[in-house]
Amino acid sequence: MRLLIKINLVMVLVFAAGLAIAGVLSYKLLENNARSEVIQQARIMMHSAQAVRAYTVNEVRPLLNEGMKTAFLPQSVPAYAATQNFDSFRKQNPEYSYKEATLNPTNPRDRATDWEADVVRYFRDKPDAKELIGRRDTPTGPSVFLAQPLQIKNPECLTCHSVPSAAPKTMMKLYSADNGFGWKLQEIIGAQIVSVPTSIAVQKANSAFYLFMGSLLLIFLVMAAMLNSLMYFIVIRPINHIATVADQMSTGNLDAPEFPESGTREVANLAASFNRMRRSLVKSMEMLKD
Repeated sequence: MRLLIKINLVMVLVFAAGLAIAGVLSYKLLENNARSEVIQQARIMMHSAQAVRAYTVNEVRPLLNEGMKTAFLPQSVPAYAATQNFDSFRKQNPEYSYKEATLNPTNPRDRATDWEADVVRYFRDKPDAKELIGRRDTPTGPSVFLAQPLQIKNPECLTCHSVPSAAPKTMMKLYSADNGFGWKLQEIIGAQIVSVPTSIAVQKANSAFYLFMGSLLLIFLVMAAMLNSLMYFIVIRPINHIATVADQMSTGNLDAPEFPESGTREVANLAASFNRMRRSLVKSMEMLKD
C-alpha cells in the first residue's frame, strides 16, 4: 500500500473517532441547552400567570366588589383571570398551554385530567415539593410541563369554597353547588401547569449540531487536502525522484544527474547521502575499468 494512502487511512480513522466523540458530547450539550431553554420559557410563563393573579387580587377585585352584590363576576377570580389571559396568548401560540388543574373545581373547565390529577397527587404526597418538571407527548408534539402546587393559604378563599351555604348567592347562581366546596386551609387543591413545546428548541439544537458537525467535516477535508499536498511536494515527490535515479543507476546509467540537496532537513540529508553513495559508486566503477 502506498505511503500516502496509509497516512490518509490513519487520518480518516483518527478523525472518525474524534468526530464521533465530538458528536456525542456536542449533541448532549445542545440537548441539555434546549431543555434548559424550554424550562426557562415555562418559568417565565408561570411568573406571568402569577403576576396576572396578583394583579387581579390587588387591583381588579376591589373595583368589582360592589358589582359582586348583584351578580358574581368571574373576572374577580385570579384563576379565571390568569386562564383568560393565557387563552388570548394561545390564539397565536396554540401549542402552549396553561391550566390551574383542580381536583374539585368550581369552574368545570379547571377540572384536572388523569395526568394532571397525578401531578396534583404528587404535590399532595410531597407537601414540601415546590415544583415538578416532566415531559409528555401532546397532539402538537412533545412538550415539557412545569407545575407548581395550588395551596389554600388565605382563609378568605374558604368563604367561597367551604360549604355551599357560606358561598355568595350570586356565585351559586352561576355555578353548581356540587363542586368547588369542602376545601380546607393549607390543603393542596390543584396545580398550576404550564406546557411548552420542545419542537422549536429541538430544531434550533439540531440546526446548531448539523452546522457544528458540518464545520468539523469541512475543516478536516481542508486540512487533509493541505497535508496531502505538503506530503506530496515535500516528501513523496523527492523520494520518488531519488527512487527513479537509483533505478537508473541500477541499470548501469551512471550519468544520471545528482539529486538536489534541498527541501526539508530529512529529505536533504537523504539526498546528500544518496549523492555520496552515487559518487562512490562511480569512482569504484572507474577504478574497475582502469
